[in-house]
Amino acid sequence: SMDTAKCYEAFGGNYEDVLQRIPGSALIEKFLGKFLDDTSFDELCSCMENGDCKGAFSAAHTLKGVSANLGITSLFKSADVLTESLRNTDGNIPEEAYILFEDVKSVYEMVVNTIREFGEF
Repeated sequence: SMDTAKCYEAFGGNYEDVLQRIPGSALIEKFLGKFLDDTSFDELCSCMENGDCKGAFSAAHTLKGVSANLGITSLFKSADVLTESLRNTDGNIPEEAYILFEDVKSVYEMVVNTIREFGEF
């Protein structure tokens, strides 16, 4: 079984916080595996590419929620900032959102690589 606490430390998460919601490291590990299959990041990428502001907002919001539930603080913060920049726009993706999206992308990749490194996924 993976060293879940060390994994959380490595990707900048809050393990104590998630333990209050999800009882036991085996279950947390299972949810981290499910996180790897979550499609909201891929959805976000294609919406940003296609200039679909509404879809990008929705996907970023979902990613933010999933990260919050799992205590993946680093990704939550990054997705949160992007979500806000995509909220209440004129229907076009703001320039700054593309910059913030690059940050979400690199944090997401770091988190995914860390989870795979620590777990047998």
